[in-house]
Amino acid sequence: MTPTSSANDRAIVVTGASTGIGEASARALAARGFRVFAGVRKPDDAERLAATEGIEAVQLDVTRAEDIAAAAELVEEWTGDRGLWGLFNNAGITVSAPLEFLDLEDLRRQFEVNLFGQLAVTQALLPQLRKARGRVVNTGSVGGFVATPVLAPYCMTKFAMEGFSDALRMELAPWEIEVSLLQPAAIATPIWDKGVSEAETQRHSGPPAMEQLYGPLLERMQKLVGSQGRGAAPPSVVADAAVHAFTARRPKTRYVMGTGARLRQVLRRLPDRWRDQLMLRSFHWTRGSRA
Repeated sequence: MTPTSSANDRAIVVTGASTGIGEASARALAARGFRVFAGVRKPDDAERLAATEGIEAVQLDVTRAEDIAAAAELVEEWTGDRGLWGLFNNAGITVSAPLEFLDLEDLRRQFEVNLFGQLAVTQALLPQLRKARGRVVNTGSVGGFVATPVLAPYCMTKFAMEGFSDALRMELAPWEIEVSLLQPAAIATPIWDKGVSEAETQRHSGPPAMEQLYGPLLERMQKLVGSQGRGAAPPSVVADAAVHAFTARRPKTRYVMGTGARLRQVLRRLPDRWRDQLMLRSFHWTRGSRA
């Protein structure tokens, strides 16, 4: 498909379309003429999105096999022999905690949504994508190549998404299915408010030892997340990248965007010790300070 060709008979599935990046991308793709199946979990979100021409809201919790199967069946009824042009794996949550006190059930939930659910949806829709020689776009993060203390659970899934996307791109090459990875930095979405709220809850509900050992780090993290949220780029910058990935003759394998993205790219290239020092200073959490 070229940037100028018609998209009227092409469909794209977007997971995590209720708010933020997913919603902005669903609307942008629909505006370009695609038929967008927007995956949501709440009826209110479905009603709001369905009011936009070109968008059909679909009940799709990526951790529920029955939701995935029903969505795949619905999409196949619409696409038929044409197949599915695109899948945008965007659903995601953020879990935060020092690794020493991380609840393993919370970590499993993080991976279920951010990684295993994305793979399950991809597996279900690949037969339809293969028919159309379509495209897969995954939402990664700059946290997938530079880890952040306390946000380790989230970063772990985004590091994994790097490997998932690279391997999938190579495995699907014989069918000319393109795979692109979006790597946003700070984007103004509800995830920031949720992150601040969850961090505050964890500080009050966690064991006393967590506050005793990591209190200053947790406090600094809350402040940084709040300030990054206020200075974050709009979701439209990611939506623009998603549109390019689904419409360009030769899409990029990686798209980096958002506030602070360039700094993260610089940090990525530094020796580990240098990068650690710079990151730790930003958190006022220097080596040996708690010894």
